[in-house]
Amino acid sequence: MASKSFTDYLLIDSQFDEQEKLVRQTTRDFVDAEVLPVIREAYRDAAFPTQLIPEMGRLGFFGANLEGYGCAGMSNVEYGLIMQEIERGDSGLRSFVSVQGALVMFPIWKFGSEEQKQQWLPRLQSGEAIGCFGLTEPDFGSNPAGMRTTAVRDGQHWVLNGEKTWITSGSLADVAIVWARTADGIRGFLVEKGTPGYTTSDIHGKMSMRASVTSSLAFADCRIPCCNMFPEIKGLKGPLACLSQARFGIGWGVLGAAMDCFETAREYTVTRKQFDDRPLASHQLVQEKLANMITEITKAQLLALHCGRLKDKGQLEPAHISMLKRNNVAIALDAARDARDLLGANGITEEYPVMRHLCNLETVKTYEGTDHIHTLVIGERVTGVPAYR
Repeated sequence: MASKSFTDYLLIDSQFDEQEKLVRQTTRDFVDAEVLPVIREAYRDAAFPTQLIPEMGRLGFFGANLEGYGCAGMSNVEYGLIMQEIERGDSGLRSFVSVQGALVMFPIWKFGSEEQKQQWLPRLQSGEAIGCFGLTEPDFGSNPAGMRTTAVRDGQHWVLNGEKTWITSGSLADVAIVWARTADGIRGFLVEKGTPGYTTSDIHGKMSMRASVTSSLAFADCRIPCCNMFPEIKGLKGPLACLSQARFGIGWGVLGAAMDCFETAREYTVTRKQFDDRPLASHQLVQEKLANMITEITKAQLLALHCGRLKDKGQLEPAHISMLKRNNVAIALDAARDARDLLGANGITEEYPVMRHLCNLETVKTYEGTDHIHTLVIGERVTGVPAYR
């Protein structure tokens, strides 16, 4: 785990209150005690550590910034600090927590009927139930408006047909939030595990996010009751609102991976001797890399904190989140690459976390809005001219 004295270069801790520091320390203690001892093997074996789910539920990590239904009701800054500390452990684990809270619990909490909320939110919060979010399709990632999954009304049921892919926790999920095209526009549905016509299959051979379950979902004349549709929300604004919640958490989470890479490289170069028995850290080129890493991490910390404060005031906009996600993932990837370089050959071994972070962050750069898409969001915001086509 990163030492505060080195990753808090600009005394940003002074901007956190005692409750925020307590949330961060509680999460950090959990990662130290429960995640770090198992994550190397989990990544190697491409196996998600499901044994961690009950404790994460008990600690309030799932839907931490939601109110009611057993949720912790934390601030968005506190939620961000949870994401940061969990991703110090592994991006795949943070992705699980992020999907559970921001992409499954949030839409039920925001768009669901009271019956849907009562049925699912307490169980999802405790970790008794697991959820997934079905938006991306094999032919439509950055362009969700082109989705081909359909839902057709048939009496008191909806009949779903189509496919979703790259779905975190897909085969683990007890309930899937599925977005489908209807005659009335795009609508959201809750599809329960075991429903006839609903099947899942895991994606294997991943070189990234190996400690995370990634799946495809298939719907073949899958009949679900009408009460399983979100009653009011129509169009893409529903799923895009969910993605804004998740992207906010990503912007914080990747800081944890960047900090872990920086501290690993800092400690390694201070202790590793080379050339006349001098530490690697005594060389100018090494210090230049470390100076660049901590400068960019510090700037990213300030961006995340300001976005968190804006969100708690209700002033954070989707275009702000695009800058947060795009910038912070980029600096985290750069930090991981520089750390790998500073560790030399040791940087590619599983003894150190750097290569695992680096591989994971390549996925984080792509999912929930690629770097290029967020670039265009920012570009439209400052010019008023959309350039997506």
